[in-house]
Amino acid sequence: MKYIPILLFILFTVNSQAQTTIQGVVYHDKNANGLRDRDEPGLAGAMVSDQVQVVITDAQGRYELASAGYGFVLVTPPDGYAANPWWQKVSTTNNFALKKVPTSTTFSFIHASDTHISEKSLDRMEKLRAVVEAAKPDFVLISGDLVKDALRVSEQEASGYFTLFRQELAKFTVPVWSVPGNHEIFGIERHLSLVSKSHPLYGKRMFHHYLGPNYYSFNYGGIHFVGLDNVDYEDLWYFGRVDSLQLKWLKADLASVAATTPVITFGHMPFYSGGLSFAPFTETGPSRTLERENGKLEFRHVVSNAADVLKVLTTHPYPLSLAGHHHARQVFWYESTSTKIRFEQTGAVVGGTPHGNETLPSGVTLYKVTNGVVGEGTFIPLDKK
Repeated sequence: MKYIPILLFILFTVNSQAQTTIQGVVYHDKNANGLRDRDEPGLAGAMVSDQVQVVITDAQGRYELASAGYGFVLVTPPDGYAANPWWQKVSTTNNFALKKVPTSTTFSFIHASDTHISEKSLDRMEKLRAVVEAAKPDFVLISGDLVKDALRVSEQEASGYFTLFRQELAKFTVPVWSVPGNHEIFGIERHLSLVSKSHPLYGKRMFHHYLGPNYYSFNYGGIHFVGLDNVDYEDLWYFGRVDSLQLKWLKADLASVAATTPVITFGHMPFYSGGLSFAPFTETGPSRTLERENGKLEFRHVVSNAADVLKVLTTHPYPLSLAGHHHARQVFWYESTSTKIRFEQTGAVVGGTPHGNETLPSGVTLYKVTNGVVGEGTFIPLDKK
C-alpha cells in the first residue's frame, strides 16, 4: 500500500495526547447515505489532516497518519466535492464520505464577524440571516468573536453562549465556516472567571468541544480557503499570533496545493489594521494596546508574527486576507515588489461602534469571485438608515 505524505510532524504531542495511528478511506458517496457501498470508489488527492500533519489520499482513497494533534481528523476535499461531516474525533479508523456538489469559478461569499452571540443579540443573527437569504451567497465566513464572552465568565455561562451559537448556525441555509476569536478562549482571565487552568475546557478546549477544529482549509471554485486561529494567549491575557504548530501545519497544507492556486485566509485578528488608531493608546486594562509575548512587547490587536505567516502564504497567489476584531469595515494594502495583498476587515454583526462623531456601522461584506479574481467587495449594512 503506497501513501503519499506531504509533511509529517510525528514528534509533537499536543495537549499531552498519546499518538494514535489513524487510517481510513475517503470515498465518493454516490447515494449520499453516509455508508460506503460496493460501487463507491475511493477518491485520490483529498487532503487529510490532524492539524499537525497533512497527507494526501492514494489512488484508492486511502490514507494513514500517526496522530499528534488535538484529537481531530479533518478532510479537505478536492474542488467539486463536499464532506459532511468534514471533521471527526480521532479513532483507529476514520472514513470520510464525499458527495459531488455544484461548483463554478464564478461564485460569491459573505464575510461576517464579531457576532458576540447572547440571548440579547439574537435579533442581530436574524438580520445576518436575512442578508444571507437576500444575497444568496455560496457560503458564509465568520471570523471570530462568535460568542459574547468566554474569557471571564463561568463554565455555565460560557457553555450557554456556545450552545446558542450552534443553534443559530443550524438555521442557515448555506454552509457557514467559522474560526475563533479572543472571546472564545475560555476562562483565561482567571481573576474574573474563577476558572482553574486544570479545567477540562480551559483555553481553546471549549471551542474544540463545541465547534471542533480551530483551524482548517477547504476548496471552492478554484480558490483554497484557509481558516486561521490567530489569537494566542499567555497566562491571563490574549494577543494576536499564529502559534508555531499551526504555522507548520499551514506549510504542510499549502504544500499540497498547486502553486498557482489562489489562497484566501480568514482569521479574527488582522495582520495589519488601521484599527490601532481608532482608540487612544491604552497602557493598562483588558483592551490595552501592548502585551508581552514570551517577554517581548508587541502590539496586541494585530498578528504580531504577520511577516512569518505571510512568508508561508505568499508561496501562492494571495489576493485577500480577511479579519474582524476592530468592529469596522476597513480596506488596507501596501505597494510591494512582489504581490498586492488586500487586508480587509468587516463590521461587527453585534452592532455599530461609536467613533468620534461618527458610528462605524454594523454590517457584512459580499465578495464575488470570477476565475480566481476577487472583486472589491460590497459592504452591506445590517441596519437600515
